[in-house]
Amino acid sequence: MSEPESGAEAGAESRAVGKFLRRMMPILVLMLLVNNLDRTNVGFVQDELQADVGISATAYGLGAGLFFIGYALFEVPSNMLLERFGARVWLTRIMITWGLVIVAMCFIHDVTTFYTLRFLLGVAEAGFFPGAMLYITQWLPDASRGRATAIFLGGSAAAGIVTGPVTGALLELHGAGGVAGWRWMFGLEGVFSVVVGIVAGFFLVSRIEDARWLTREEKDALGAAVAEDREARSRAPHMSRFKLLFHPQVALLTGAFFAMTLTGYAITFWLPSLIEDIGGLSSFQVGLLSAIPAVCSMIAMYSMSHFTDRAPDRRPYLAITLVLSATGTYLATLGSPWFGLAAITLAGVGSKCAATLFWPMAQSGLDLRIAAPGLALVNSIGNLGGFFSPTLFGYLKDTTGSTNGGLYTLSAASLLAVVAARFIRSARAASDPLLGTSPEAHRKPEGGAQRRVVS
Repeated sequence: MSEPESGAEAGAESRAVGKFLRRMMPILVLMLLVNNLDRTNVGFVQDELQADVGISATAYGLGAGLFFIGYALFEVPSNMLLERFGARVWLTRIMITWGLVIVAMCFIHDVTTFYTLRFLLGVAEAGFFPGAMLYITQWLPDASRGRATAIFLGGSAAAGIVTGPVTGALLELHGAGGVAGWRWMFGLEGVFSVVVGIVAGFFLVSRIEDARWLTREEKDALGAAVAEDREARSRAPHMSRFKLLFHPQVALLTGAFFAMTLTGYAITFWLPSLIEDIGGLSSFQVGLLSAIPAVCSMIAMYSMSHFTDRAPDRRPYLAITLVLSATGTYLATLGSPWFGLAAITLAGVGSKCAATLFWPMAQSGLDLRIAAPGLALVNSIGNLGGFFSPTLFGYLKDTTGSTNGGLYTLSAASLLAVVAARFIRSARAASDPLLGTSPEAHRKPEGGAQRRVVS
């Protein structure tokens, strides 16, 4: 055993973590907020695309989902390139590229261009989310990662809050300059994404050693804490990367995340349509009501993260949030549109809170040797739920006139994910060659106590 970490080192590490959270997390949150806005704004223009371009509900669902095919195909190689070029170069490249594709969506004129640009948007965005998650693991030890993950995922919840009102307001520009409101919406939001991507290039710092805002003592303490986690996670028998990628635990993580994305993107792409069933609402009012699930989700996420970071095992909490998600999607098939909005809000809270619990489990559970491709694999395959969910809902709406069958499917998927969560190995399990010796085993006790390193 090595000597316990000194109080001075613990203090330096704490200060360094605080500086990272204050300086780097705001720009990452903003990038994720814009990312979610750009991939989901199409949910507010379904009727406009049908009227102006002739895109049916089935075609809309397929086009919304094609994003995730391009995303899945290029996710893993993109995350590998981030390791090579660093977050500052690669994350900003991703953002500028997807902004340009959003601008191009102003010129959609038929179903083919809609399909093509949605696929290209997925290609452009591929690697952003797992790349940002990998970036957090490169900067923070596991004991601080849950809080950072909750802050980061707050960008996704915040996107749900601002996407509706902002998109609704831009749609009110309809007719200005003889241009349709949905074209204004894509053009202005795409330009904003490009600008934010350029600005991010001036703020992001790829490595701890390059941070001018950290003292030498803080760099050493934070670097040592991250290195301790890396060493603990890589202390495992040799196993090929191929076998690690197809380890049963990776399959369980991927399956659970797939179920979460089914629910999350069903809500994202079809909530505006559900709210429009209330009747008599303007585009801006629809946008405001669409923000309700996101507001409730953000409050729940931050409230939950304060005590789950200290929990010995996150799996029971993950199971509870998935049950909430299943209950909400089932209840949405009952009652009036107003009752459906309340039920979808419950499902959204469960889905978002589940994701907040899930990613720290995936981050700390994966062997260091496959951290980059492993996170990308889980995210890319899991995100295919974003393809199946809107595609299924669009088909059901055209063929049956109702989306209830899709909501039943979401409930069943969330309950299956509860079973998967039960069998996801705790990151403390040191005997599994996938998991190695987890950094969770070396969490600091409450009160800023000391860290011990197993030698």
